[in-house]
Amino acid sequence: MARFTLPRDIYYGPNAISELKNLKGYKKAFIVTGGQSMKRTGFLKKLEDVLKDAGLETRIYDGVEPDPSIERVFDGAKAMREFQPDVIVAIGGGSPMDAAKAMWVFYEYPDKTFDDIKNPFTMPKLRTKAIFVAVPSTSGTASEVTAFSVITDYSTNIKYPLADFEITPDIAVLDTDIPLTMPKVLTAHTGMDALTHAIEAYVASARSDFSDALAIKAISDIYGNLVASYNGDVEARGKMHIAQCLAGMAFSNALLGIAHSLAHKTGAMFHIPHGCCNAILLPNVIQYNSKACMARYAEIARAIGLSGVTDQQLTNSLVEMVRELNKKLGIKQSYKENGVSEEDFKAHSKEIAENAVLDPCTGSNPRAIDAENMLKVLTCAYYGEDVAF
Repeated sequence: MARFTLPRDIYYGPNAISELKNLKGYKKAFIVTGGQSMKRTGFLKKLEDVLKDAGLETRIYDGVEPDPSIERVFDGAKAMREFQPDVIVAIGGGSPMDAAKAMWVFYEYPDKTFDDIKNPFTMPKLRTKAIFVAVPSTSGTASEVTAFSVITDYSTNIKYPLADFEITPDIAVLDTDIPLTMPKVLTAHTGMDALTHAIEAYVASARSDFSDALAIKAISDIYGNLVASYNGDVEARGKMHIAQCLAGMAFSNALLGIAHSLAHKTGAMFHIPHGCCNAILLPNVIQYNSKACMARYAEIARAIGLSGVTDQQLTNSLVEMVRELNKKLGIKQSYKENGVSEEDFKAHSKEIAENAVLDPCTGSNPRAIDAENMLKVLTCAYYGEDVAF
């Protein structure tokens, strides 16, 4: 038997945040957010006003950093226990949503440790104290609909992708007014993260007919709208916000692959944004995995109208499409071009490869991989070379 899990409700479109005025029967909302962007743009106040109109007392917990730490999670859980909310609302990018999900676990189960939940599908049953509402401000992570939360252990420079259907949000609010505030570089990185989600989901070992439909639609819409969104087109920006959510629903159920395994480890080690890491890695990962699932990559290429007749030609076109997107989005194609020194790379690459093999995303990659081959893929991505093995 297989399982496919989504949030109970998804509200979407302009001013969708106002739908939370119908959140009746609850008393307290604990709002988790990041830096100043949601406050500066007025969306944090709008959220707070809507919740207050629904009769909820609110408390704001802000300052969640990019790549939230284990310490941040426990600090937020402590604040939750002091406030005792029955609704947790995360607004912002992937970081506050991921942090809030993990805080939720330790709010409801204060005696648990991080080691108790860091392995996939080891979460206790949630919703004994609160439900979870997610309001994304960026168009990429799709944390608002996924069973994942990425938390960083800075003592080891390792990102842990926590995974369990228990942390799938109850309500997702895709207010297409909010991503209009994204700067271009964030639009580029989050967009390539979303594309990587969709492509990896389409070839992942846990894929299904349900996830395939969502993934291929997401790929088509991202391909058709990302560059225009990057260049400021309002309609395209709204379409990207929906497309990244479709990709999230796909990968939350189909799972991911080694682009994400390596992105988690390189991002934490070299302090490069997650979406940028995926953009660098995706062409090489497609090349590596094509020995096991070339026909699936060819299906993607045909679906979006890329050139080629044979599966190999179509897969090559898919790789070139990703590289061309990176160019149009101003993303440099290698870790070396993104400022990682050769000395730093050589000092950490073996460790990164070994840790990436152990990453939960590796288990659903369509082609088996060991530390030696993981290092080869990573090295190709460092220098911007093709994978040929």
